[in-house]
Amino acid sequence: MSKYDLIAILGPTASGKTPFAAALANELGTEIISADSRQIYRGMDLGTGKDIADYTINGKQVPYHLIDIVDPGYKYNVFEFQRDFLDAYQSIQKKNKLPILCGGTGMYLESILKGYKLMPVPENQELRERLANKSLEELTQILGQYKSLHNSTDVDTVKRAIRAIEIEDYYIKNPINEREFPKLNSLIIGIDIERELRRNKISHRLKQRLDEGMIDEVKNLMSQGVSAEDLIYYGLEYKYLTLHAIGQMSYNEMFEQLETAIHQFAKRQMTWFRGMERRGFKIEWVDASMPTDDKISFVKQLL
Repeated sequence: MSKYDLIAILGPTASGKTPFAAALANELGTEIISADSRQIYRGMDLGTGKDIADYTINGKQVPYHLIDIVDPGYKYNVFEFQRDFLDAYQSIQKKNKLPILCGGTGMYLESILKGYKLMPVPENQELRERLANKSLEELTQILGQYKSLHNSTDVDTVKRAIRAIEIEDYYIKNPINEREFPKLNSLIIGIDIERELRRNKISHRLKQRLDEGMIDEVKNLMSQGVSAEDLIYYGLEYKYLTLHAIGQMSYNEMFEQLETAIHQFAKRQMTWFRGMERRGFKIEWVDASMPTDDKISFVKQLL
């Protein structure tokens, strides 16, 4: 048995985390738990980069958890993620397998790796009204004044920023000691992708997903009753594609602004991961362009 309780694979968008995690899980005969705050939603496939085909290795399906678990429109949170992670983690462990956590949502990853003790945060109507007329820039500054338990990489809409401040505010007034979370001895692997290669992959992938019908996906979600406001709340692809779908943005404006936003998001992800190292996490970095077999050998040596 390994001395580790968990393998965590993290990296920015377009770094190739998922194909590598799937190949590693296949090699080790184990299962993957996703740490992606958008891939939990059913029907939000192209916009979240939910490449389910990546989980099939040589015709064999690698089992995965926490993808397609809630309906779009629902506001899933990190407390629920911890709860659902533990259920998946324990079910994999019972099979005597070493679970692999894989994703790019810094807050989700850190809540597991650090074992934050979290509790559900109720809505604070008074606070919401106080913040209602502030810009995203002003809200981001306010959020920056907190010690920041929140995933700032994901705060790209006003509603998400207000919710983030609401959570920070609640935890300051209600000390976190209500919920035990197990301390896991985790092997953390970071996928390090050279900046220019990352930018090229992001741009190529965006064009590909638009060709595959990403705008139709958004229109379809709206036709099923998911509000434009809820879709915009999810940020990035859903924010810009929805603004285009409801006629507030031309195709070219949408493409240019979305491409820039994804590049900025990837940069913020890397800033979060480097911050984790400063906070005491040991991350073993591997070069994204290294052949998969070499990456697997590297991890097996560490194990």
